[in-house]
Amino acid sequence: MRRPLVTAAVLLALAGSLGAGPATGVPPLPERLADTGGGSQLITAEAPDAASTTGTVTWWERRGGRWAQAGSAPARFGENGLAEGATREQGTGTTPTGLYDLPYAFGVEDAPAGTTYPYRKVTDDSWWCQDNASAAYNRWVEPRPDHCRADEAEHLVSYGTQYARALVIGFNYERPVRHRGAGIFLHVNGRGATAGCVSVPADAMAEILAWAEPGQRPHIAVGTSSGPTAITRY
Repeated sequence: MRRPLVTAAVLLALAGSLGAGPATGVPPLPERLADTGGGSQLITAEAPDAASTTGTVTWWERRGGRWAQAGSAPARFGENGLAEGATREQGTGTTPTGLYDLPYAFGVEDAPAGTTYPYRKVTDDSWWCQDNASAAYNRWVEPRPDHCRADEAEHLVSYGTQYARALVIGFNYERPVRHRGAGIFLHVNGRGATAGCVSVPADAMAEILAWAEPGQRPHIAVGTSSGPTAITRY
């Protein structure tokens, strides 16, 4: 008589477990964002909170009318965490939150096999101007003009590890606001936290570049799991 009772108890426990299920009813992250940019590819860069220097980058694509994960990797953020992109200040060592387009890719190394995204190869004359007084503020310049001071610009070839391969994040790019920030990229990991960019391991960066398709209009959403800079707000 005891065996049926044990069997019934086990079946009830299994039924309860199956009924609960992992994350039942929670849609994928892109479906919870306020906006995804209107394309069919999306990268999310999510940190636990605004003080975090680490988190997760995930790339997504539309399949059968729904968002599906295409890949994921551990990510690093600014040495001073994250800050609201609309009010961020240059030189604060924070990663700007928000939803941004991805104008083009670049790198010290050649583009990964299969890359279709616009890719610009870094040369000895390649600089990124961060000089607030320059007409070329927050732009690639090659060669560097006199109005963009060398000590207010990044000599891209000098960052052979981080800029081995990278994507330009369209933060403060279309109509640059002075002192808001310049040179925000998705790039390869360096030794630690970034100066305000988002970084991932080299193999993940290569995978993202081979995956991204300009015709799919990919964007990147950067934010935190909750709070004023929650990624779902963007």
